[in-house]
Parts: sequence; structure tokens; C-alpha cells
Amino acid sequence: MERNIGFKERRYIEELRILTKSTALDCVIDDRFDRVIYVIRPGDMGLAIGKKGDNIRRLANVLGKRIEMVEFAETPDTFITNIFKPAEVSAVEHPQEDGPVNVYVRQKSDLGIAIGKAGCNIEKARLLCRRFYGLDVGEVLLAPLEAV
Repeated sequence: MERNIGFKERRYIEELRILTKSTALDCVIDDRFDRVIYVIRPGDMGLAIGKKGDNIRRLANVLGKRIEMVEFAETPDTFITNIFKPAEVSAVEHPQEDGPVNVYVRQKSDLGIAIGKAGCNIEKARLLCRRFYGLDVGEVLLAPLEAV
């Protein structure tokens, strides 16, 4: 998938690199939810977050926006699982070839976490999946008991 990174995004990625010594593959500025979403190189997540989240707090103070981080993965299913963390995703279903994918969570309490306040987490998943894999995320559903 082709991604265009503008000047502002490059500046934010460089700011992350300077403050945390970690590498971001991409940066999305989401004005709707007033946040910056970083896609972090696999293995750099702990470095990016910092001890007790110090790096995220410092970066949020510098940029003046809420910071969210997602660890990149080579496969779409693993990437989707990373996007919805800390909710525990049990399955990612691809019903049709070019249709939206459905995400199943194990517990009812994870459903609210996966959707997020005002749908911010599911919107993050839609943005990133379209940007990296050309996939649409459909619904977040509770996994049937026999599938758990």
C-alpha cells in the first residue's frame, strides 16, 4: 500500500526518534480525536513507551496532542491484534475476498476497550489497516463461546 508522509508527520517521527531513540515507520495525525498515532518498528515498542510511560508523556507535552502507539507486524491479522491491544483479540475473520474484516474479542469487557470511547479505537484500526494493507475493518464482535 502506498503511504504519503507529509512534512508535519516527518517532523513528529523525528521528534519521537530524538526523545525516545526508537524508530517509527509511520505517523498519522488524527485531528478528529486530537491524537497522533505512531506505527513503531517491531521490537522498539518498549523503548518508545519508556519506563512507566515516561516517553509517551514527554512526547505528549512537546506535541500538545494525545499519543498512541501501535507495533507494526508483517501479517494483517497480527497487526490488527496489535492495534486493539490491550483488548484480547481471539480471531480476525475475512468473510469475503475484498470485504471488510471482522474482529472477535474473547470477553465482554474487551468489547468496550476494542471499540473505544466514541469509537476511537475502531477508527484507528480502520485508518491503519487501510493505510498499510488496503483492508477495511467491519465490526468488533464478541467471540462465540465454542470458539474461545
